[in-house]
Amino acid sequence: MKKQNSFAGYLLIGIGAYFLLRELKLPIITDFYSWPTLLIVIGLALLIHSYSSKDYQNLFSGTIVLGLGIHFHGNEHYSFWIDHWAIYPLIVGIAFIVRYLKTKTGLLAGTILIGVSLLLIFSIRLPAWFDWIYIVINFIESFWPILLIGIGVYLLRKKK
Repeated sequence: MKKQNSFAGYLLIGIGAYFLLRELKLPIITDFYSWPTLLIVIGLALLIHSYSSKDYQNLFSGTIVLGLGIHFHGNEHYSFWIDHWAIYPLIVGIAFIVRYLKTKTGLLAGTILIGVSLLLIFSIRLPAWFDWIYIVINFIESFWPILLIGIGVYLLRKKK
């Protein structure tokens, strides 16, 4: 049986709990009175809906929203949190792996994204034979908006 309103239900429960806890002003959870917590709630609602309805198309987006919420929360509240641009491809790679666990698609893309992200996050200076990566990264950092525009135009023009 497919629950059509379950996502809205999970989302309303999560947002209601968030605002109730804000009103109660419990000192132990004051760090969670911020906008990244709402991203975490939305991501969890998407994931819970996907698993409970056995409709796994929202696993990817739910994992990305949850990951971004956790990352932004960590950046805002914890000094040890890694603030590196390669965290974003890492989150996308994890989303591919989560989706792969149920749909069996995206394992290669997820593995490559996670591997490259971890290499870039934890290496201070890459060996000399990886110098081309710095050139590619500098190019991407300069022109990434054009890449987003190109992907958007491609998705609009792509025939189903």
